[in-house]
This record gives sequence, structure tokens and C-alpha cells, in this order.
Amino acid sequence: MVVCQKAELRGRLAAMSQTQESSVLDRMLEPLSRCLDAESAKRVTELVIDPSVQSRVDVLAERANEGLLTPEERSEYEAYINADDFIAILKMKAKRVLGSNGSS
Repeated sequence: MVVCQKAELRGRLAAMSQTQESSVLDRMLEPLSRCLDAESAKRVTELVIDPSVQSRVDVLAERANEGLLTPEERSEYEAYINADDFIAILKMKAKRVLGSNGSS
């Protein structure tokens, strides 16, 4: 039971850390979002991940869920997650630009 409580606490701490990282990233990207015109913002919102990259992420996610990631794979997977956070926040900001311009 103690192990479960420790694992649960680690999960909550990791989630809090990710939230803080996203907040920092959100603030850092704010000046960039002000550089987007309607066309650029539209292109950002339409960004899709290359299928070969998505396939690799899917493999790593499955291995992570099974607890089978090597340290190198964990590092790679975390890099993908961080990049996804970056892209998601940038897309959100681009949608706001489009909304404020009446271009959505």
C-alpha cells in the first residue's frame, strides 16, 4: 500500500510539473503568437505530425504503458511529449489570433 501511495504521489508531482512547464511555455510563446498574421495562424492550426513520427510515438507510448522503455527510449519519448506540448500551445495561440481577427 505504501508503494501505491508513493507511486500516486509521484504521478501527481509529475502532473504538477508538466502543468508548470506548460504554463512557462505558454508565457514564453506569447510574444511569438503576436507575430502571427491570419495566414500564418491558419497554417499553424493545420499542422499535422508526419505519419512516420506518429508511428514511432505510438510504439514508444505502448512500450511506456508496458513499463518496457529503455533509458534512451524514455528520453526520446519525453522529447516527443515536450514537442507536442509546444505545438499544442502554439496551435491554441494561433486559434486565438484567428478568433480575434474574425478569421476562424
